[in-house]
This record gives sequence, C-alpha cells and structure tokens, in this order.
Amino acid sequence: MLKVGLLGAGRIGQVHAVNIAGHPQSTLAAVSDVNMPAAETLAAKFGARACTSEDILADDSIDTVLIATSTDTHSDLIEAATASGKAVLCEKPVDLSLARAKACLEKTRPSGKPVMIGFNRRFDPNFAAIRAAATAGEIGKAEMLAVTSFDPGPPPLAYIKVSGGLFRDMMIHDFDIANFLMGALPKSVIAVASSLVDPEIGAAGDVDTAVVTMTYTDGRIAVIRNSRRAAYGYDQRVELLGSKGLLSAENVLENTVSKATKAGVVSAKPEFFFLERYMRAYAVEWAAFVDAVLQDTPVPVTLEDGIAALALAEAATTSAKTGQPVAVEI
Repeated sequence: MLKVGLLGAGRIGQVHAVNIAGHPQSTLAAVSDVNMPAAETLAAKFGARACTSEDILADDSIDTVLIATSTDTHSDLIEAATASGKAVLCEKPVDLSLARAKACLEKTRPSGKPVMIGFNRRFDPNFAAIRAAATAGEIGKAEMLAVTSFDPGPPPLAYIKVSGGLFRDMMIHDFDIANFLMGALPKSVIAVASSLVDPEIGAAGDVDTAVVTMTYTDGRIAVIRNSRRAAYGYDQRVELLGSKGLLSAENVLENTVSKATKAGVVSAKPEFFFLERYMRAYAVEWAAFVDAVLQDTPVPVTLEDGIAALALAEAATTSAKTGQPVAVEI
C-alpha cells in the first residue's frame, strides 16, 4: 500500500486525488497547496490531512508524492522528494527550462527513487492501441504521423503569462505522443505559429495557433497541429501511416447517437474539455505508476522522456521565432 502525499490541490490535483483514493493499493494521506483552504477542502473529502509541502516531504511515513503544483516548482520538488526517499509522479513538464530539467535528472539519479512524468495521453486506450498495433508491425514501418490537438478555448490570460508558452504547455503532450508512437526523437523541427484566437495572447508574447513539422534521420515525418480554439469541442485525433496501412484514433464523442435523414447524417460533438476526454487515462496512468513502484519495475514514462519532450518544445519555440529549422539536441 502506497501512502501518498499530494502537492497541489488545484483542478488537476483534484483529479489525481480521486484516483489515489480510489486505487486499492494507495491511500491519500496528506494534501498541500499554497492556498491552504483549498488543501483543507480537498483533504477533508478523502479523510487526509492538510499541511505544507515541507511537512509532507519530512514525513517518513509517506513513501510517495504526486506533484501537481505550478510548473516553476516541479524540478525543486522532484529533487526534494527523491532526496527524502520518496517515489514521485510529477505532472508535465519537468520544468520550463531544458537546462534545469537536465540538472534535475542528474541530481535525482543517484537516489535510485522512481520518477515518473505525467504524460497521461500515453495511457489513453485509443492511443495505446495505436502504439501496440504499430509495435506489432500491423501497418508495416510507420512512415508519417499526424497529430491534431485543438482546445475548445484558451485558458485565462494570467495562466498564459506563466505557462511557458504554447509549445511547452500545450504541444508538449503531442511531442511526447510523437516520441511514443514513432519510437525515436526527430533530427529537426520547424514551426510556424500565430496569435489568431486572442490578440491579448500575442501581446503577452505567446501564440495560440501553431503547426510543427518534424523530420527523422530515416526520412520519416511527423506533423502536429495545435489551436487554442475549436468551437465544437476538444479535438484530439491521431493518424499513423505505415508501409502496409493506416492506424487512426478519432475523437471521443459526447454520445454515440447519430441521426440520419434526407438532410444528412448528424452525430454528437467531441467531448468538450480535457478532463472529460482523458479522465480514464489519468486513472490508468496512476495504476501504472502504482504497479511500477510496488513491483520495483521501471516507470513507463521516465524523467528522460520528460526531457525529450521539453527539448522538442524548446526547438519549436526557437523555430517559430526565427523561421528556421532547428536541430534537436539533448
């Protein structure tokens, strides 16, 4: 049984709290947040105690922490948690800085404690099925990947200003899925990006619409499309073209009802928000982490995986600013 301390009681922390408490081999022992009333409210729902992050890290009875705090705290908390002998599941990204993320890896590696990065989309049943089929050779050699990820609307401007930018905050999920499905890092990245959804996003120094093309050493290609606005819902699609066929995952719809008349065929919209779309993936992610820790096996998404996705995000950010392809280096 894992005794878990949850650092962060915001929206994603609340999702993780449900999964921690609901798993038969983990229990939520403590919750912290910079907003103590939020920690107290969440802790009370699950019979946990509310305290500071320092208290959780100093508690030897807690053997695991889940980090769901702001991104600028991730590396420091990963280092502190592993130094105190705890296993770690940390929300993406590892850090806003690739150099800092690399330093985190070097500092935590000697502890031998497992550190898993929360790229939950790997655990979505649809995307996982594509990976399994591709790995089994069902479409021959994978040659071209297309990832579409459109949000229904942008987050608050205050969040945009501290997010690290679209490539580090939003597209980083898609970079990780590309690494997951293609089984390798690309050799170069070229990005084009604009602020079309909200001029205030552009004024804040970020973009809200972007396309990235990645090329691999063997000539394969991957294309990622992101937008902060899709009026019809949360658009999440993947296509993987191989030498012998095509694998694709379509949107998860609000329901499976369709209406067919002389006027045409109408179906439901995609589920509207990421929590609805990926709720099952979060539960599977936590279960995979628990299994790895209890069985002393490698975690399925490593700190190195987090660094790889961040390297692509930094390359894309540079490319979008310069208009030039950027070589990928880790």
